[in-house]
Amino acid sequence: MTDFSRTRSLFYLPEGVIYLDGNSLGPLPLAARERVARLMTDEWGGLLIKGWNKAGWMTMPRRIGDRVGKLIGAAEGTVVMGDTLSIKVYQALASALELVPDRKIILSDSGNFPSDLYMAQGLIGSLGNGHELRIVEPEEVETAIDATVAVLMLTEVDYRTGRLHDMKALTGKAHAAGAVTVWDLAHSAGALPVDLAGAGADFAVGCTYKYLNGGPGAPAFIYVAPHHADNVRPALSGWLGHQAPFTFDLGYRPGGGIDRMRVGTPPILGLAALDAALDAWEGVDMTEVRRQSIRLCDLFVAEVEKRCPALRLGSPRDGGKRGSQISFLHEEGYAIMQALIARGVIGDFRAPDAIRFGFTPLYIGERDVLKAVDILDDIMANRLWDVPEYRQRALVT
Repeated sequence: MTDFSRTRSLFYLPEGVIYLDGNSLGPLPLAARERVARLMTDEWGGLLIKGWNKAGWMTMPRRIGDRVGKLIGAAEGTVVMGDTLSIKVYQALASALELVPDRKIILSDSGNFPSDLYMAQGLIGSLGNGHELRIVEPEEVETAIDATVAVLMLTEVDYRTGRLHDMKALTGKAHAAGAVTVWDLAHSAGALPVDLAGAGADFAVGCTYKYLNGGPGAPAFIYVAPHHADNVRPALSGWLGHQAPFTFDLGYRPGGGIDRMRVGTPPILGLAALDAALDAWEGVDMTEVRRQSIRLCDLFVAEVEKRCPALRLGSPRDGGKRGSQISFLHEEGYAIMQALIARGVIGDFRAPDAIRFGFTPLYIGERDVLKAVDILDDIMANRLWDVPEYRQRALVT
């Protein structure tokens, strides 16, 4: 049985802060601070360039990829780390399109994270081959899958509402129609059980700075199903995706399997922080995390709806149909969130009107939820958000 009091002790959480924004940036794992300091002093400082061999830096993307793979239902050797999520979306989508050369439609939904859509639009422009990005409402995805679709590209959990797609059912429908799938797990990995192999997913990508607590700008991951891994062409044919990087060939030869999805020099400091952060997941049962997550979210929804009638639920009411986050809607949502943050309850705002809260059982409990609602109730009942300073938009919302 997972001991959430143990996992809570593994994180640095400032006194007086209720952190409900781990769905955007996870808090600092204490082990990551120590691991990065040791790497900087003993490895970078002491070994210098010898660290690539003696400290195993070069193999970190695969080794840590396997650790992430355990949390997303991926077989060993099918996940590799590196670069940003946007880059990984580009790689996966470009390779997926080449698997279906006679079709031109990329199907996605309006709940997909905009960056994924932007990358698709940029790739279409670069290819200049008549591809089209077709965007439908989330509820319309299943019926929109037909024989014209080349790639189904979806984020499993809607970043704004928390709405959860049925990965296995939609992947099966896509395959039956002859399409390939690309899944973005940014709001899934570490939030709920994921089974890429069981769902038959072709490609998946994700970031590690949210529920996996890898730190700001932590490296992303990409998954390629084993039956595709030696056949896909990497659109970004980087040095470390080469079959033999240190022969310094002038021509590119793709590496074997998932290694061909490596691009440039791996971010060692970021990988070290992530490696330490993943230690928190040792001995954690994702089914228990999911059960506790739904319980905390349900408690929050019930209390907010009872005490703050001006707020309207923007997430699915059924816990089984959402991720590990809750959004409430209000036209003054930005100001409300700033008032909450000023009182030590940290969530975030998503335009045009959503205040968003993430519930991570590894460090959030029932007491935090009830205290957060007490503060929100006070802010709403007394219009404490209604001051000019809370309406001034920052660069990051």
